[in-house]
Amino acid sequence: MNPTTFPIEPGAMADLRARLAERADELTLLDIAYRTIDSPVGPLLLAATETGLVRVAFEREGFDTVLESLATRVSPRVLQAPRRLDTAAAELDEYFAGTRRAFDLPLDLALSSGFRQVVQRYLPHIGYGHTQTYTEVAETVGNPRAVRAVGTACATNPLPVVVPCHRVLRTDGSMGGYLGGLDAKRTLLELERAA
Repeated sequence: MNPTTFPIEPGAMADLRARLAERADELTLLDIAYRTIDSPVGPLLLAATETGLVRVAFEREGFDTVLESLATRVSPRVLQAPRRLDTAAAELDEYFAGTRRAFDLPLDLALSSGFRQVVQRYLPHIGYGHTQTYTEVAETVGNPRAVRAVGTACATNPLPVVVPCHRVLRTDGSMGGYLGGLDAKRTLLELERAA
């Protein structure tokens, strides 16, 4: 054994990481905290600023890619710090268990702007277990010709599940696309119908 290195027990490493995250947060050096959770649609990455939940990402997006994007677009001070996301994780667990129909989380909409943000702010008003078409959403937000732009707003939604873009369907009732994949969209819609 090299005399300048010391073996670290796995539990001690986790404790060290937790203390580092806590200290960084205390010193306001932590701009983005993240953690992962398991869900019926696969692992999800949750990220939050001090303002609120800023990103929910599906595993298929590549968590490292998502974290790099957050570091570039929001702040490079990103750290795995699960405690900041305890409430978000608990509310998502309740949603997936069928006991929560709406989220009560502060959101940070820094990753959206303009018409996309207008649409994303509207989406939580589509009731649990209900759907609307891209056309209906465009009409409701005051721009009936912006059907494709509504689709783009849904496709670029940085907060899927919490901001329920899965509740928006094509005019013919078919699924349309979904960031998490069509299986994830179908799972979310079935979960809401069953509750």
